[in-house]
Amino acid sequence: MPDSSDGPTVLRILLGGHLRRLRESKGISARRAAASIRASESKISRIELGRNAIREIDVLDLLNLYDADPVERSQLLTLAEQANRPGWWQRYHDILPEWFQAYVGMEEAARSIRVYEPQFIPGLLQTEEYATAVLSLGDFSVEDAERHVVLRRERQRRFREGKLKLWVIVDEAALRRPVAGPDVQVEQLSYLRKQSSTPALTLQVIPYGMGGYAAPGGFSILRFTDSDLPDVVYVENLTSALYLDKQAEVDRYLLAMERLSIMAHEPQRTPQILDGIIRELEAKRDE
Repeated sequence: MPDSSDGPTVLRILLGGHLRRLRESKGISARRAAASIRASESKISRIELGRNAIREIDVLDLLNLYDADPVERSQLLTLAEQANRPGWWQRYHDILPEWFQAYVGMEEAARSIRVYEPQFIPGLLQTEEYATAVLSLGDFSVEDAERHVVLRRERQRRFREGKLKLWVIVDEAALRRPVAGPDVQVEQLSYLRKQSSTPALTLQVIPYGMGGYAAPGGFSILRFTDSDLPDVVYVENLTSALYLDKQAEVDRYLLAMERLSIMAHEPQRTPQILDGIIRELEAKRDE
């Protein structure tokens, strides 16, 4: 059984995977499974992908249909109960779109995340002041922006505690982009300088002005402790996001990340790069 601290999103994915494998082992169609819980085939698909919460009574009906043995029945019902518990991020449901709540749930259970970010410092590495400046670029009320900053800080907890490892590749332009005033920029870069010397963060910088890229935009690759969970690629746009877990698609993004890491300076160069940008900002500030 997985640890319930994995969070409901990941537990739903695990539960859905178990139910799918059990259904297929019994030779039962998705249509027949859907009929047993008075639902559509598309709902069965969403359940088996972990995209939907599932009522415990529906789990029980499916287990009856699949003729699950008593031990498996007990384990999956326990997993269903745990998967229906709200995560801490549910407190922010009124300001978070549903598609991003799913990501926060996965992020909470990830063992490591590889990130490519061409525009800004990634959210998991932003200081509160820098995050405030980034959020001010969006259409948020002052109150909602403040809550987003708090949420971002809470999302960083596992990284600060050393429970989440990050491998981040950023464009040098993102480090230099004047999102906020010089003091905020210097504080942000100094924070990156400090964290880049810890085992929890591998930070690489793609040189300013580098030519063609291996990916058209930013993305994240999440990896989990449980071997039953595949890597998940997260690609966000302005109004929604893609979650990719098919091996062929994940492999394409892993290859893109490898190519980006080759284009970027080696991690050992990162402190020197950050120190140089900090000196430039401080010199301009003192002019």
